[in-house]
Amino acid sequence: MPAEEKSVAEKISAEYYELTAAEKRTADYVIVHQQEVQFMSISELAEACDVAEATVSRFCRRLNYKGYNAFKLALAQSTAQQRAAGANPLSGQVQEGDSLEEVCQKLYNANVGALTQTLELLRPETVGAAVDLMEQAGKVLCMGQGGSMVLAQEAAHLFSTASGKFFAVSDSHMQAMAATNLSEGDVILFFSYSGATRDMLETLSRARDRGGKSILVTRYPKSPGALLADVVLQCGADESPLQLGSAQAKIAQIYVVDVLFSELCRRNMSACRESRSRVAQALADKHVG
Repeated sequence: MPAEEKSVAEKISAEYYELTAAEKRTADYVIVHQQEVQFMSISELAEACDVAEATVSRFCRRLNYKGYNAFKLALAQSTAQQRAAGANPLSGQVQEGDSLEEVCQKLYNANVGALTQTLELLRPETVGAAVDLMEQAGKVLCMGQGGSMVLAQEAAHLFSTASGKFFAVSDSHMQAMAATNLSEGDVILFFSYSGATRDMLETLSRARDRGGKSILVTRYPKSPGALLADVVLQCGADESPLQLGSAQAKIAQIYVVDVLFSELCRRNMSACRESRSRVAQALADKHVG
């Protein structure tokens, strides 16, 4: 998606880990109070964020706006588009007074929005580079922490139907050990929405020291983890700190997994077909009757 077409929220997401601490306070406030900020003066916003007016100006320039007024205009346009779409892409929060029909519609809008955003963020050349690494690897270790580990296990399960070199490594200690013993050319496929967990940074650093490669699926392409990864695949779905692993974020990452798996199989259709046929037969024997 061209930079000029990105919403304010998308620009903040892309630049977040490049911001100073004071600029991050401004970004956090803007994301939560988008409607109010478009009516605030620069001094009012600075006071609300407990930063200097110069910090607000610098924050606006970081997002490639000429000044605060240009930033507010872009914010107003973004929120107007959100209202016209009938959905809240920042949180998708269900309100206490919503009917069940409204709940279903809001969640549907949020999930579709996450997929649409991810489609716009994915680049064919980046997907191709990730699949190149997986094809050439002796083994691919799928990792994550917390809810992201569930996604890593799902990825390992899916890829294992087509190839025997994919493995899930769940415990953070085992991840550190696996990264330390990685062979040159082996690959880590890591899932982290924030791209900024301590265990992940330690694991990717160890892998790099061993000559291993890493693919990171994250929301933030300029996060600390992204700086260590060889390939970064950006997923959509904006998530507030209080959502703690929203379904929308997981759906966006599962979509990335599906794209990677499909491309890997497309390149090796015959081998993939044979492998999945063998797996299907083996699993059929597990069923009763």
